[in-house]
Amino acid sequence: GLAIAGLGMMPFIVTLGMMGVARGAAKWLAGNQTVNSPESSINTIMDLGDPLHLLPLPRGVWIAVALAVLMSVLMRQTVFGRYVFAIGSNENTARLCGIRVRLLKIVIYAVAGLFFGLAGLMQLSRLTQGAPTVAPGLELDIIAAVVIGGASLNGGAGSILGSMIGALIMAVLRNGSNQMGWPNYMQEIIIGVVIILAVGLDRLRQRRNTS
Repeated sequence: GLAIAGLGMMPFIVTLGMMGVARGAAKWLAGNQTVNSPESSINTIMDLGDPLHLLPLPRGVWIAVALAVLMSVLMRQTVFGRYVFAIGSNENTARLCGIRVRLLKIVIYAVAGLFFGLAGLMQLSRLTQGAPTVAPGLELDIIAAVVIGGASLNGGAGSILGSMIGALIMAVLRNGSNQMGWPNYMQEIIIGVVIILAVGLDRLRQRRNTS
């Protein structure tokens, strides 16, 4: 957040760079090996529990749903959310309107980092161990999910519900490919095509909005 807001660096590049730094630091701290976590309540967040229960979903799923509802209200019904969309639509206009763009950017990336940490804990619970090399390429699935859900790569558009639907579509594609027994390279080709199509749809939406 400081690099992007203070130095005016490109967010996408800084984000990828920090991902490399964090992943490399994780490998270094873990000795490039998986780490078994001690017994704690965190390890049971993604436990299925009783599959025959009326609502058998793990606690982690309900936490994600609750956070999605909270953030949806925050983004749509509060001044903070309006400011975020304003910055995404046109940063210079937002600054001229009196929005403290730099401070708000830092807050946005800090909140995002908090959610990344929570997602990491859920991944730890699902795998029952810490693996510094897990989920390579997942960032591309995430980008595709939010674009499929209606978000714009240029900012200023999108919704929490749309992103969740996009994530569900990507998960169905991944799991469906595994269920069909397709080889890994075929899955990568399908996901790559979906990402290109999602970006193409984003461009079409932008052209329609400007015409």
